[in-house]
Amino acid sequence: MYEAAGGSEGLLRLAEAWHSRVMADEIVSHAFSHGFHPQHSARLAAYWAEALGGPTNYSDTFGDETSVVRIHSGNGPHEEMDRRAIACFDQALEDVGLEAAEPLWQVLHDYFAWATTTTMARYHESADDVPEGLTIPRWSWDGQQR
Repeated sequence: MYEAAGGSEGLLRLAEAWHSRVMADEIVSHAFSHGFHPQHSARLAAYWAEALGGPTNYSDTFGDETSVVRIHSGNGPHEEMDRRAIACFDQALEDVGLEAAEPLWQVLHDYFAWATTTTMARYHESADDVPEGLTIPRWSWDGQQR
């Protein structure tokens, strides 16, 4: 998956396109109203790279899945925001040149939709509920790897 998505450079382009889309969305941009790391897109690309079978730079440098999930937790349910974030991702896929008919587009969509609505949305009440020691879930052409 990592190589098919263009490796680190391709995933950075995708992360930048997605970030641009969400910042322009009146609902999803609210998630960033408190600010965000100046290297958000690069960190996101590193996270996606690891999840898609690439190098473990994210875990080696920035943190584990627990730290990522905690950032996204304790904000109550936000189904509309999740739907719109996924729509922004789908648009970003097209922005970087992928067409919806391509198998890679569908697999990346499925990964992002799954991560958005499961791992990142699991702990609505409090970030303190997120367990220690979570690892970044891996995704392949066949879906989540177990």
